Amino acid sequence: MRIGELAERAGTTTRALRYYESRGLLPARRTLNGHRTYDESDLRLLRQIRALQDFGFELEETRPFVECLRAGHPSGDACAGSLAVYRRKLAELDALIAQLGSVRVEVAAQLAKAEHAHAAPADVAAPEPRCELTDALARHDRGRPAAADREDRS
Repeated sequence: MRIGELAERAGTTTRALRYYESRGLLPARRTLNGHRTYDESDLRLLRQIRALQDFGFELEETRPFVECLRAGHPSGDACAGSLAVYRRKLAELDALIAQLGSVRVEVAAQLAKAEHAHAAPADVAAPEPRCELTDALARHDRGRPAAADREDRS
């Protein structure tokens, strides 16, 4: 199959396929007239790469899985190199989960602290909101000039 068909079937772009080829992850077979040609095994390689990337694996981390498939194994995770990548990725994810757990604890503590600091006692009604402009206008209406209001605040 040609590059456009492979890209369509794999759910990617021809540009991505060329990049994978340049990185040595996809074979660079060509016809006599120079067109790239691919087969079903290449589609399997691409599906493996895409699935791993969807899980958050970096492109280079997919290499052992691709090599495992190229070696003729029925799945890309049947080789020792692939299992090692899985173990590293799992350790990385565990560390991120622990870090996020710590951040969550801190955020929850800050929220509780803020809610406690700003909470009015249950038996005391919250004061009505005040608007300084409205208060100044009311004093002015009682015969007090607005300039006097500014002096009172300074």
